[in-house]
Amino acid sequence: MIERLNLPDFELKLAEQGGKKTVWDPIRKIWTAFTPEEYVRQGFVAFLSNHKGYPISHIANEQSITLNGMNRRCDSVVYGRQGKPVMIVEYKASTVAISQKVFNQIARYNLVLKVDYLTVSNGISHYCVKMDYDKGTYTFLNDIPEYQKL
Repeated sequence: MIERLNLPDFELKLAEQGGKKTVWDPIRKIWTAFTPEEYVRQGFVAFLSNHKGYPISHIANEQSITLNGMNRRCDSVVYGRQGKPVMIVEYKASTVAISQKVFNQIARYNLVLKVDYLTVSNGISHYCVKMDYDKGTYTFLNDIPEYQKL
């Protein structure tokens, strides 16, 4: 039984490989381990694509960045129409509370990418902030913005 997330229904392609459960990632076009965090990622990406108009071709999963000389990976990065990163999304398993530590992690990634939106989700709670670099502030949004408004 797969846990119900606070996201619209979505389809998963599941398989078993080498005795382990895997899920098809349509963005990376690979079978990947079906972990609680990956379940949230697949549900959230489906939500962005199917309900918020985000083109799959403009989302990168496990995007590598270099931060302070160390390789890191953003869970998902959304690219705007001009090919510039506009949003970083960080996922946690549904059992992991969204805390300041999670926001600190995504803020560190943003030192490299300098996007307009930072989003975190554990599949139950979703938070999105809009950055205002001129004022050095950010604002929590009531909803995840439609792609056309990014």
